[in-house]
Amino acid sequence: MLRVVVCRLLLLAAAWVTAACSSPGSVAGPPVTRAEALAIAEAYRTHEWVPTEANVKHGPDHQGILVNTPDVSYQKPGAVPGWWVPGQVNRGIPYQWGGFATPAEFDAGIRAGLAAGDVYTLEKRRLLESAVSREATGIDCSGFVSRCWKLSRAWSTRELATLCDPLVSWDDLRPGDILNTHNSHVALFAGWANPERTRLYTYETGVPPYWLVVRREVATRHLQSLWFVPLRYRGMRDS
Repeated sequence: MLRVVVCRLLLLAAAWVTAACSSPGSVAGPPVTRAEALAIAEAYRTHEWVPTEANVKHGPDHQGILVNTPDVSYQKPGAVPGWWVPGQVNRGIPYQWGGFATPAEFDAGIRAGLAAGDVYTLEKRRLLESAVSREATGIDCSGFVSRCWKLSRAWSTRELATLCDPLVSWDDLRPGDILNTHNSHVALFAGWANPERTRLYTYETGVPPYWLVVRREVATRHLQSLWFVPLRYRGMRDS
C-alpha cells in the first residue's frame, strides 16, 4: 500500500512540474464553460451519419500509412472489433488515430469518401504523428478533449498537462476537467455516479471495447490504478 501511495505522489508531482513549464495562469486557447465542454462532448456522442462502402478502408493509404476503419468488417483476432455499418444511420463519431475533426468536418469527409475512422495500434503509438492518415476522418481521445475545450489544434496526452493545473484530490474533480495518462489516454470528466464518489462518468473515445465517442460509468479506483492524473484546464469557467 505504501508503495502505491508513493507512486501516486510521484506522478502528481510530475504533473505539477509539467504544468509549471508554461507561464503561470497562461491559457493556450479561448475560455470555455463546463456546460459548453459537456455539450460539445454530447454532440460527438449523439452525432448521426450514414457512411457508404467508400468510407471503408483496410490497407495502406497513398502515403503508405496503414488504415483500418472500425466498421463491422473489422474483426481482427485479438483486437477490438468494429461497429459502424455502411448504408445505415450510425450514432457517434468514430475513433481515428490523430483525428481532430468537428462533426461538420467529419460529415464533409464522409461525403468526400474519406475513411471513417482509423483504429489504434501499438505501431501507431510508436510512430505517433507519422501514423496519422490524411485520408481518414474522425476524432481521437486528445483531439476530442481539445475540441471540448475549444482549442485551435489537437493537444496530445503528452502536452495537455501544460495547459492545466493538477488537482490535489480526485474529490476536487468537476465536469469539464480531465483524467490524463501521459502519452496514453485522456477522458473528460462528466460527473460523479454516486454520492460516495466511488464511481464516475466520463466522455472519451478509443477506450476498449469502443471505437467511438461514448459516455460511460467507471469505477474511480480502477482509473486510479491505471495512474490517471486529474487536471483542470486553466481556461475552464464555471459559467
